[in-house]
Amino acid sequence: MAALAGWHESKVSKIEYGKLRPSDDDIRAYCLHAGALDQIEDLLATLHNLDGAYMEMRRLLARGQGRSQAQLVRLAEETKHTRIFQTQVIPGILQTSEYARATLEFSAARHRLPVDDVEEGVARRMERQQFLYRGDRRFHILIAEQALWTTVGSVDVMAGQMDRLVAVSSLPRLILGIVPATAEIPMQTTNFVMFDDRLVTVETITAELKVTQPREVAMYAQAFELLAEQSVTGEKARALIVGVLERRRSVS
Repeated sequence: MAALAGWHESKVSKIEYGKLRPSDDDIRAYCLHAGALDQIEDLLATLHNLDGAYMEMRRLLARGQGRSQAQLVRLAEETKHTRIFQTQVIPGILQTSEYARATLEFSAARHRLPVDDVEEGVARRMERQQFLYRGDRRFHILIAEQALWTTVGSVDVMAGQMDRLVAVSSLPRLILGIVPATAEIPMQTTNFVMFDDRLVTVETITAELKVTQPREVAMYAQAFELLAEQSVTGEKARALIVGVLERRRSVS
């Protein structure tokens, strides 16, 4: 390999053992001489994302709620087609300010961080919602039915949030789908957001993952389509939301 690529003989082992970070040209040369040209794009995506692929949630939030939310505003501004799947809570871009405040306060408390910048975080989260109403951006958001039942804040907060979902469900730039609890999806799923076909962010309990490999991004797109096929939209989605709200009120 070293001879074929014109490298010093020790360069290959240094790259393979992680002692030397390869350049883009190194990746291309390696794949060319290894007969793996179909791996170039995935490997380049991994190389470019090495430093940001994993971010511990506590470190991310320690930067400040406002800063974390501002980063999402920038991503939304750069993205034409956003796809979101959320299992337990309502996605931030659809939250009321009261619901957003409750989620950000809970997150700060769970990670033992101060809550003095929660209001800034709420403001930035509300700012992100402007993209639902202007420009040529498209949003396809899937919410598991469980998220409608997860109590955030108070009964009044949940009622306001359900009303908000009904209101935004008819926006022309948004497809809002609810994945019923009885949906036939025999696979493990987690929350994820797709920014066009270039980036997927996945939030775990402890960290945020950034996926950029085209092959992996395509797998998330496939999973999203499977979930979308099982979702209900339009009047059926609104009926499901209203039905959950009425049942919540009857037991409160």
